[in-house]
Amino acid sequence: MKVEQISVFLENKSGRLAEVSDVLAKAGINIRALSLADTTDFGILRLIVNDTEKAKQALKDNGYTVGKTEVVAVEVEDRPGGLARILDVMKDKEINVEYMYAFVQKSGGNAIIIFRFDELEKAIIELQKAGIKILKGEDVHAL
Repeated sequence: MKVEQISVFLENKSGRLAEVSDVLAKAGINIRALSLADTTDFGILRLIVNDTEKAKQALKDNGYTVGKTEVVAVEVEDRPGGLARILDVMKDKEINVEYMYAFVQKSGGNAIIIFRFDELEKAIIELQKAGIKILKGEDVHAL
């Protein structure tokens, strides 16, 4: 029920994102989803890729600081209120969303939202109780 995500710490300067993209491309890594958050001096690039360990090693071999975390991928109806339903479950159970990012596979289909919760296991249980579809890691990596 959990998905492995890698986080890459980048200097906030021109070309750094392109360099990461090139390293992954040369290693044959396909990016499935990503999020970039920045500050004045650095950024955190969060990635879901088709081969987490290979991507992590390729980036480390090229001098990047890389971490691995577990997140949850939730399938959400791509309609008004889809996200609100999930957030209401978390609010009712006092589970904090640390960060999230989303993507849509095709127009009119369901969206996939990647969540990092402060209480990951509890969040998974509560989402399942609410009948919300959680994707397996291998399914997300294979998208």
